[in-house]
Amino acid sequence: MKVFLDTNVLAYQFDDSQPAKQARARQAFEQAAEDAVISTQVLIELHRVLTRKLGRSREDARAALETLDLKTVPADRELVIAAAITAERHQLSIFDAMIIEAAAHAGCTEVWTEDLATGSDLRGVHVVNPFSSLR
Repeated sequence: MKVFLDTNVLAYQFDDSQPAKQARARQAFEQAAEDAVISTQVLIELHRVLTRKLGRSREDARAALETLDLKTVPADRELVIAAAITAERHQLSIFDAMIIEAAAHAGCTEVWTEDLATGSDLRGVHVVNPFSSLR
């Protein structure tokens, strides 16, 4: 099963202040790694989270990006327009719609995120929150 990983699944792996989420993120990543997909948006957001929220250096953030050897969906004009349509239809932010569209484009059956409503089905992609059991 192809799974799209949102930024939070990757970022929590580096967040020592949230040990339960860190452990779950690492477990989820290992579980999905063989068939995991991300997007250029996820890479950019991860760099931002690492440097701004988690206080990592730019060098550390770059090194983290370099270790991610995952299929990556590039953002292009067509994907952005599709995301704008999805955002309008489903009342999502353009950023969340880009995640859904990238996942659909890659043929993923699930997107793992804590940012969308768990159980939703959008564009043929099922939304799963891998952190829901921690609440």
